[in-house]
Amino acid sequence: MTTVDGAVPAERFAGAGRVPAKRPLVSRIAARTGGGVMRVFLVLVALFWLMPSVGLLLSSLRSPRQIGESGWWRIFSAPAQVTWDNYSQLLANDKVMGSLLTTAAITVPSTVLVVVIGSLAGYAFAWLEFPGRDVWFMVVVGLLVVPVQVALIPVAKLFGAVGLFETTAGVVLFHTAFGLPFAVFLLRNFFAEIPRELLEAARLDGAGELRLFTRVVLPLGGPALASLGIFQFLWVWNDMLIALIFADSGNPPITVALQQEVRQFGSNIDVLAPGAFVSMVVPLIVFFAFQRQFVSGVMAGAVK
Repeated sequence: MTTVDGAVPAERFAGAGRVPAKRPLVSRIAARTGGGVMRVFLVLVALFWLMPSVGLLLSSLRSPRQIGESGWWRIFSAPAQVTWDNYSQLLANDKVMGSLLTTAAITVPSTVLVVVIGSLAGYAFAWLEFPGRDVWFMVVVGLLVVPVQVALIPVAKLFGAVGLFETTAGVVLFHTAFGLPFAVFLLRNFFAEIPRELLEAARLDGAGELRLFTRVVLPLGGPALASLGIFQFLWVWNDMLIALIFADSGNPPITVALQQEVRQFGSNIDVLAPGAFVSMVVPLIVFFAFQRQFVSGVMAGAVK
């Protein structure tokens, strides 16, 4: 572009003598190594983290004598060691199998209650107007920093007074109460990012709050609900502290049952190895089943 008198603007030459800026060192290393090396590195990291699970699985497929004589990796050089007798003994162990049912009876209601109540409260804090809404939400956020250990003795006394101590219902209530603050905080922030115009359009079409919540908000919040459900399920299923204190000692969850097996029968590895693997593989199945929803929820939260 030239001016009226034919001169070339000085701006055309402003950057003519500049030296191109160098890219950061990390960017240059990543560009040179390429995606292939990074993929190999990530695969190696994944294999490293999966090694304990693989070792536990292979140990559960060996006899107690073989486990005591050598490491689990010897199964690769002697495939004939593989046996399913340990799992047969596990299925015949009424205590361990009953503990799996107890764990499911605790985990499923705790997860469902946290997701349902948390989604209702999160919607209320995000889109409903009521007195003290912000104050109550700050109280919920403050409860996030309360450690579980602080409430063990007071809640134990309370449950003992009302007859909930050493009951499945008491463990479910404890997990639900301590899972709700995080659930409300997470879902409130997710629901608040829903466009207001979308909700107003639904209200103009005659949708009430309940129908708006079930037909509009919940479908849009599916990834966040799936992420919350996975977190709560993993936390409750793998919990040992709350189960050790509040659960029925005669019919404990799987974590406590395996701990009791170690204490009473230290050499009972033929039951402990398959029991520990079954206890671990259930959360893995749940995670991989909802992996897509979990990643969607995490990425949506990161973008927002």
